[in-house]
Amino acid sequence: MTTDDQPMDHVPPDAEPSSNETRGEMEKHFTSRSTWMRLVFMFIFGLLYGLSRVVLGAVVVIQFFYVLLTGETKEEMKALGHSLAIYSYQVVEYLTFNSETKPFPLDAPWPTSLNDDQFTDTVDKS
Repeated sequence: MTTDDQPMDHVPPDAEPSSNETRGEMEKHFTSRSTWMRLVFMFIFGLLYGLSRVVLGAVVVIQFFYVLLTGETKEEMKALGHSLAIYSYQVVEYLTFNSETKPFPLDAPWPTSLNDDQFTDTVDKS
């Protein structure tokens, strides 16, 4: 078979990375301290995410019974529910590697609105 007969996806042997180079790259990734530290933070934020979901569930139940008894919503509970929803969003953004900013209580303050600019390093949507 000549070089003219070879399929287009054929890579000449000289262009293939050696197994030693590939293994060296993998070792570099496995020994990267920042990657392992991110895993620790991901575990912590995963726990905080679960806790925030429990608190949000309590807010939902309390708000429901408040409306049931009074016929009105409690503004403080609405604000807390809103900020918990934004916090959950920020945690998920961090856990899915769409943001490098660590949510509250580390890099960002407690969220009050979705328009806060604490999470401007998310993946470009364009």
